[in-house]
Amino acid sequence: MIETIVLDVGETVIRDDRYWSGWADWLRIPRHTVSALVGAVVAQGRDHEDALRLISPDMDITSAHRARDVAGRGEHLDESDLYPDVRPALAGLRERGVRVVVAGNRSARAGELLRGLDLPADQVCTSGEWGVTKPSPEFFERLLGVCGTAPERTVHVGVHPAHDVFPAKAAGLRVAHLRRGPWGHLWADDPEVLAAADWQVDSLTQLASLIGEGRSAG
Repeated sequence: MIETIVLDVGETVIRDDRYWSGWADWLRIPRHTVSALVGAVVAQGRDHEDALRLISPDMDITSAHRARDVAGRGEHLDESDLYPDVRPALAGLRERGVRVVVAGNRSARAGELLRGLDLPADQVCTSGEWGVTKPSPEFFERLLGVCGTAPERTVHVGVHPAHDVFPAKAAGLRVAHLRRGPWGHLWADDPEVLAAADWQVDSLTQLASLIGEGRSAG
């Protein structure tokens, strides 16, 4: 029986379009250039911020984040950044008595912005608030403490094999791999991802059907 469903943030709950467009504008380069470089590092299995390092090898990304904040061009999230299935899916899960947690590798500021959207979730947490990031085991230990449920009764939903699927599985959680965004689509048919994931879904609205079910694909 599934008691808690955890959703990653980027490309699971929110679109990353604004994030990358903001960096392109800040660095004064065409947006399609940033998109292409993000696609390149994704295909290579590298961290997404390596795209920024390709543009500016000497850039201190943490300092650049602060500079953007000071300039009033820092992180911003509003309703348009949410995927359209987020509110109905999360509300439906809570109606079924499932605890819903949103947690991912995002800044403390992103956590504030997400909570400001008043999502139908029991808790919203970010790595920036915890001081620990995926895929470290410590992140998932902290996550399970927040969930308050046994790993085998907890489902982690995400798009990235290295940040979501494999470390969540290693921590004992059940895993739903979401086929959307660059990571979700690129690795949708990867044999290792298929073997590790308990389910693959195309929409968050499919999560409701997992309640009480065993291992299933599609």
